[in-house]
Amino acid sequence: MSYDARIDELKLELPPAPKPMGVYKPIVQVGNMVYLSGHGPLKSDKTLITGRLGLDMDVEVGYDAARQTGLGILATLREHLGSLDKVSRLVKLLGLVRCTESFDAQPAVINGCSELFRDVFGEDAGVAARSALGTNALPGGIAVEIEAIFEIKE
Repeated sequence: MSYDARIDELKLELPPAPKPMGVYKPIVQVGNMVYLSGHGPLKSDKTLITGRLGLDMDVEVGYDAARQTGLGILATLREHLGSLDKVSRLVKLLGLVRCTESFDAQPAVINGCSELFRDVFGEDAGVAARSALGTNALPGGIAVEIEAIFEIKE
């Protein structure tokens, strides 16, 4: 099954591909690799999911924010490539979680994005090397920021 068809089968709604909020490109292609800048949890209504894990958000809400961030990454990929079917595999994810000093469930939060990519691209192509880190601040108070590297078919 194609990845684009899988999006439809899973009844996923991709938000608009986010536009840069500074001097950077949302995606850069070098040969058969695409590097996605950090994406935040942008919803379809163009609002962001904000908050701090361990203070005013729990793991479940953080997981949903990471999943929403993954949907934004997919929107950027589709806009750039024309189709998600050009993806060979996810190579690397870096997830940042805005959290309190004592919060230590960053991997459980970033699973929201990781599990989404596994569901869309499959176990082999959709599960990557990954880092999940906590931080005290993210732009605009967003709950998570995630960047990704994908290998694509040329």
